[in-house]
Amino acid sequence: MIQSYGLPILSEDCVYHTKTDSPPVSVVNQWSYHARLYHAAQFAAENPNVTLIQLSSFGCGLDALTIEQVKEILESHGKIYTMIKLDEVSNLGAARIRLRSLLAALKKRPPVEYSTKKFPERPRFTPDCKGKHTILAPQMAPIHFELVQTVLNKYGYRVLIPALPDKAAIDLGLRYVNNEMCYPAIVVTGQMLAALKSGECDPDNTSIILFQTCGGCRATNYISVMRRALKFAGFGQVPVFACWGLPDETDAFNLSRNCLMDAIKASVYGDLLMNVSNRMRPYEIRRGETDKLFAEWMTLAKADLVDGNYFSYRKNIKEIVRQFDAIAINETLTKPRVGIVGEILVKYHPVANNFLEKVLHEEGAEVVMPDFVDFFLYIAHDAIVKQELLGGSRKERIFAEIFIKFIEFFRLPMKTALKNSKHFRAPHSIKETARLASKFVSTGNLNGEGWFLTGEMVKLIEEGVENVVCLQPFACLPNHLTGKGVMHTLRQHFERANVVAIDCEAGSSEVNQLNRIKLMLSIAKKLLPTRRR
Repeated sequence: MIQSYGLPILSEDCVYHTKTDSPPVSVVNQWSYHARLYHAAQFAAENPNVTLIQLSSFGCGLDALTIEQVKEILESHGKIYTMIKLDEVSNLGAARIRLRSLLAALKKRPPVEYSTKKFPERPRFTPDCKGKHTILAPQMAPIHFELVQTVLNKYGYRVLIPALPDKAAIDLGLRYVNNEMCYPAIVVTGQMLAALKSGECDPDNTSIILFQTCGGCRATNYISVMRRALKFAGFGQVPVFACWGLPDETDAFNLSRNCLMDAIKASVYGDLLMNVSNRMRPYEIRRGETDKLFAEWMTLAKADLVDGNYFSYRKNIKEIVRQFDAIAINETLTKPRVGIVGEILVKYHPVANNFLEKVLHEEGAEVVMPDFVDFFLYIAHDAIVKQELLGGSRKERIFAEIFIKFIEFFRLPMKTALKNSKHFRAPHSIKETARLASKFVSTGNLNGEGWFLTGEMVKLIEEGVENVVCLQPFACLPNHLTGKGVMHTLRQHFERANVVAIDCEAGSSEVNQLNRIKLMLSIAKKLLPTRRR
């Protein structure tokens, strides 16, 4: 159709060998096709007789990043950006109209001379900012982040985690983020923009801290997405940096050894308090006793993180298990045990998963949550997998193994106390989770939650938690492959497995989600008389 207008066509790969200036890319260049695409945009910018049309597949989440970036490269040099989206109902009529509009605009517009102008550097979190700036951090796991906030404040960072976002904050994320970007990016961006717009922080003295995964997952570019949203929302002066990520993205934030140790302790405290309270709450005889004890230990844990040491931490871990283990419960009562797995934000974020833990509790289930720390062990274990399967760095593998041992050193008191308890179960090591996952998927699946998602489901089922809710952001391809993609095989392998997948997105119907959960619970309750305790 394009050729019918007498236009020669070049594909992005047939110009990749040409020399151009480095394209001004403001995102992490993660994929080889996108590297060629950005190069092609720069090639079009430098040649006056060349324009670019980008074809995008409907629902291609990766293009949620490239569309904005290619447009930025072209328009920064005065060129016209054209995008044609294709899906199963596309017809050439709409594409033909867009092409005619492009040709008319090119005919009318005078040639633009290419210039090598420099673009302003992004605002950075400098050493001076540490004492002046409020650092906004997005809410993700309320229990854990409350404890981690205490740690960062201890080390001189003025960290503020806003209250859980409402629907208006999510809508704000949708307004400033490409709607085909994954749901967690929309939630996180909406949270931060809502906090800035509320006047809770002074934009001139505020920075935003995020986590960067540094792999093929789009989460590597949440920082870039946040910067673009801030720019268009009128807060372009706000620095965005990573607490953990690529060297150029951490700026002046220094996660010192002592700070890292305390952050790990905070996360272990969070995992323990989350799991022992979830275990006892459904069966308590004196209603509210579990929540009262939970609140008391949250206060004590925060005090220990500020003034304690390893010995007080170890003592507290042992005492938490002892006190929760002693809560009077109805030992004859049986309830369906339901595990929650999925993408890390929607798994722990109450708003993103429509308060799933609360819903399951109200529907008469015992909720089983995987440890928050396990996700970071999974990221570290990936370096081991890369070295074994993909020719990765031996040095990075050694560092990863040291990091895993470092975390397990702080988890050891918890594991020991849980093993010696009456009502609780100690968590698996990450190597054991990888072994369980490898029965069903290759541990070479490293994007998103990858093999870890499958491993969490298998681990839960083998522990007797046969009912599993798998939460996935809509259009998260890696998690759909290792989440929904393995469910049929899991049901064949585990006769009693009762697994349901739920997509999470801004337009998700709470009623539809609740109906699926109730259907899963109705099956779970039928299995109760013969299921393992």
